[in-house]
Amino acid sequence: MERKARVERKTGETSITLLLDLDGQGRIDIDTPLPFFNHVLESFARHGKFGLTIKASGDIEVGSHHLVEDTGICLGKAVKECLKDKKGITRFGFIILPMDDAEIILSLDIGGRPYLRYDVDLEYEEINGLKTTVVEEFFRAFTGNSFINLHIRKSAGLDSHHIIEAIFKAFGIAFHNASRTDNTDGIPSTKGLI
Repeated sequence: MERKARVERKTGETSITLLLDLDGQGRIDIDTPLPFFNHVLESFARHGKFGLTIKASGDIEVGSHHLVEDTGICLGKAVKECLKDKKGITRFGFIILPMDDAEIILSLDIGGRPYLRYDVDLEYEEINGLKTTVVEEFFRAFTGNSFINLHIRKSAGLDSHHIIEAIFKAFGIAFHNASRTDNTDGIPSTKGLI
């Protein structure tokens, strides 16, 4: 069964088309007007071994918030659609990921209940169009639309670029591990439903 989804979102602030393929290293083509956001989304897909295509535009003249948050909404909806009834998935994923001065601890549960714990202190700055403060909003939008429980903690790091890139790499790897299937029809829950 293919685990692919296409999500479109058009508002007065943004226009986004997103295609996600959870299985196999498919095409990765990220095109937003925020170069660093493109870079970390590509890192997520590359390290998670996903196919991911995003074409996004928006009112970045007023800031990166709308575009980043709406991309999180679209990715969350795509993940929810790809996972469907969640039969045979591993469900849990976690990693401790170092990147130069940064170390990120990330864990997640594809358990059907949205929750975000974001314990990452960052200097307020803008990296190639991406404000560091909107990274949390991306993950809040993602968890709210994917119904995933996600915990992100920075245990070390000073450089915002390294910290944010490490977060997205860790997110890709942990989500890949949690979304893997064992080709059974079992639901990984004592309730029999996720």
